[in-house]
Order: sequence, then structure tokens, then C-alpha cells
Amino acid sequence: MPAIRNPFSSRDSALNDRRLRGPVLLLLIGTCIFAYLSPPVSSEDNTDLIRATSSTKSKHPPAQVVLPKIEGAASSKMNVQTPKEAGSTAATDKKSAPTEKDEDPFSKEYDNCIVGAGLSGSVIAENYATKLGQTSLIIEKRDHIGGNCYDYIDDETGIRVSRFGAHLFHTRHERVWDYVQQFSEWVPYEHKVLGIVNGKHVPIPVTIDTVNTLFDEKITSTEEMDEWLKKEQVTFQDDNGEEREAKNSEEVALMRVGQRLYDLIFKPYTFKQWAKYPAELGPEVLSRIPVRNNHDGRYFSDPHQALPKNGYTAIFEKMLSSPKITVLTNTDYFEVKDKLKCKRLYYTGPVDAYFADLGWPKLEYRSLSFERVVKDNTPGYFQPASVVNHPQATDVDGKEVDFTRIVEYKHLLNQTSDKTIYFIERSKDGGEPYYPVPNDDNKNLYKRYQEMAEKEEGVTFVGRLANYKYFNMDDAILNALELFDKDTKDMETATG
Repeated sequence: MPAIRNPFSSRDSALNDRRLRGPVLLLLIGTCIFAYLSPPVSSEDNTDLIRATSSTKSKHPPAQVVLPKIEGAASSKMNVQTPKEAGSTAATDKKSAPTEKDEDPFSKEYDNCIVGAGLSGSVIAENYATKLGQTSLIIEKRDHIGGNCYDYIDDETGIRVSRFGAHLFHTRHERVWDYVQQFSEWVPYEHKVLGIVNGKHVPIPVTIDTVNTLFDEKITSTEEMDEWLKKEQVTFQDDNGEEREAKNSEEVALMRVGQRLYDLIFKPYTFKQWAKYPAELGPEVLSRIPVRNNHDGRYFSDPHQALPKNGYTAIFEKMLSSPKITVLTNTDYFEVKDKLKCKRLYYTGPVDAYFADLGWPKLEYRSLSFERVVKDNTPGYFQPASVVNHPQATDVDGKEVDFTRIVEYKHLLNQTSDKTIYFIERSKDGGEPYYPVPNDDNKNLYKRYQEMAEKEEGVTFVGRLANYKYFNMDDAILNALELFDKDTKDMETATG
């Protein structure tokens, strides 16, 4: 097989050297679903948080140590390698599947090189292997597969948790639903989120019960709720006096729920999450938030909503179990790219990191931090729902609430333990890029990067970070499937 032209070979060596030093964070393209609304905790809750945190050690076992076993997945055959020059660890080497350990993975030629072992990269590799019999080398900077979907069994509690925030699978796409069935048994689960607003637990998204609780209303029907919303909603006119569409997220919220709910929930939460007020963000941020005129407290309305019985990591193990697929963890693409021999390259990392040698400004992202808390002697739960949002800046006693939400994983899949574990999430600047910040400056800057990406021969930019666009998990899978269709429409399918 002829070696692919190195995507950077046409650039001068000085630029190439600079790129090698540029940081790259390979994240999952399919994303976690982070509810957008978060309220304050009471002083009693704050006391528990401080006590539990101070008495609990944080344990985050390495991915290769805790890969869950799945029936029929043949995870022991997954070809995971961690070359010494890429910074392998003893723990990873011991727990990685048996491979031809003495063989240099860069000595081989591959049909595809894929940067990132998250949803987009894994779906593409799996399809090339099963449909065309082609080989793929996946290069992953982290010490585990699965991107942000990565989950594991917490050693201290025996509860399955996600390292990068709760993932709730939902889709309206039949193709996606059919595709994921082959990798896991799925347990029906309809996600419901509560928020603490003015010291009260209320459903998020806004429903009849939210309005009745916060404003002491007695709404009982959709007609009454529609009438209440109509009185609250704000309209905006253009220069001709005609109603116009929202120009930013503040206008989206005001047009949907009015000033009072905007001030109580949407405005403070958005600032916590983005460090920007809704008026500073494009309309797409709050356009994703549903508002209900009934009692339906489900966060999603898609026809397919479920959780994988054995977790998400097990899905990736099975997806990447083909002998046609080789995975390199703990490996920075920019440090090994000159060794690659492939026919084509798929890149799922941040597009601005790929073009770091241009010296352009970086695209803006928001990141997250996760504070792990374990409570002993808790056969029940810490909070009434798996996810409780905390949108307001202070609680009813005036104490600061600097986090956006708390996720208690014990609720998911009805797990049992005499302890419970939850994670306090905070939004921040810096760190790994989670959310593209959709304002005009970033959109315009991305267009410049996009133009460069379209000119890059032999490279396909795929997924959330590479396209600077928010994807739900099902959107990421569908995007990868459709991209595979497009790229392989003239290729012959595998036989046998």
C-alpha cells in the first residue's frame, strides 16, 4: 500500500516544528447532554457538601484499568497499544488487550488514520472495518477510548459514573437507533431534571408545575398555560413594526417565557455556564431549551431514550474490537504525525489546534470541572433526581452558589450501594474544550479556519471540535455515518 502524503509535508520545517509544540486536546465529538438550568442549595445542603468533600478522597481510576466487561464484546481482542515514545504507563500496558507488543504500530501502513477515539472517530473506524474490511489506526491523546462518554465503576462505591459528566442518550433518528443496538443492550430511561429556584425544587424545562410552584398559580390545562405564557412573553419588532426573530439568546428566552422566568432561571444560569449574559450569545444557545405547556417533565421528547446496560465504555470496546482497528492511547497526534502511513486522515480534534502554526487567535471554549463527593451510610439518595441544576448565584440565605449542577449517578440504571457519589460541576475558562462559545467574533474566526480546512488535502475534519459546533451524541453518530457514506460511495464493500 502506498504511503499517504503527510498532510504537513508541504509546509516548511519551522512551521512544522511549531505545530509539534502546540497543545491538542482530543475530545469526544458526541457530547454529553448538559442541562442548561441550575438553582441554589440550602444552607443544610452546603454543610453536607463541605463535610462530605473534606472526608473523601478523589479516585479516578485509569481507563484501561476499569474497562467494563461486556457479553459478546470480545474486549480482550481489542487492539489497544501505547507506544513507549508516546508516554505509556505500566497500568495501561498491563490492562490493555493482548497485542503484538513488539511490533511498532508505525511500521504498518493503514487505509485510514483517525485522530480521536470518541464517537465520531470510532464510528468511522467501525464502518470501514465491517463494511469495507479496511484498516484504521486511531490516535488518542487520552489514556482511554470513548472520549467524553467514558465511564467506569467507582472503586469506593461500586457505582458506575461518568468522568466527564452525565450522558443521556436520546434520538429521533431511526438509523442511529438501529446502529447502536448492535453494541449494547439498552434500558429505557426518560431523563428528568430538577432545578432549585428560590429554595424550591421545580421541573426543568419549564412546565405547568414549574409555574405553579414559583408563582403560586393554579394552572391545570394546556389552554391555561398557553394563556399564562402569552401574557408573559415579549415580542420584538423590526424597523417596519413587524414581529421579527430573536437576535440573541436573551431575546429567545424573553419571547418564550417572559421577563420573570428569564430573570429567575435563564439569565443567571447562562452567566454561570458561559461567563456571558444571554444577550452576548447567539440565539442557538437558549433555542435548545424546551418550554412545555403541560405537565411533561421529561427533558427530551425524542421517541428513543435509553441508557446502555453496561455503560458507554463497553460500547466503544465492542465497536473497536475488529482486528482491522488499532488504537494508540496516550499518543499526541502532532508528536507522531510524521510517522504515519495512511491513505486518508480523519481529524476530530480542535480545528484551531490543527492550524496553530498560522498564529491566529484561538477559538473560545468553555470547560468544566468536576468535584467528586462520596457520602457514607447512604443507602438512598443525596438528592431527588439524578441531575439537579442550580441556576441562581445565591441560595435563599444569600450564600454564593458557584456551581451549575450536581449529578448523582446512583439514580441511573437503579444502582444500589450503601454509599452514594455525586459530582459538583462548575463551568470555567481554560482546560479541555467542551462548549464552543457561539458569538459573532468566534463564528467569524471559525470561518477563517474552515476555509483552511477545506483546502487541506487528504484530511477530513469531523465532529464537534473540528467543526466548532455543538453535537448531541446521536447527531455525532449520524454525522459520522453520513460522512462515511459520502466518502465511500464509490468503494466496493467487503466480502466474506
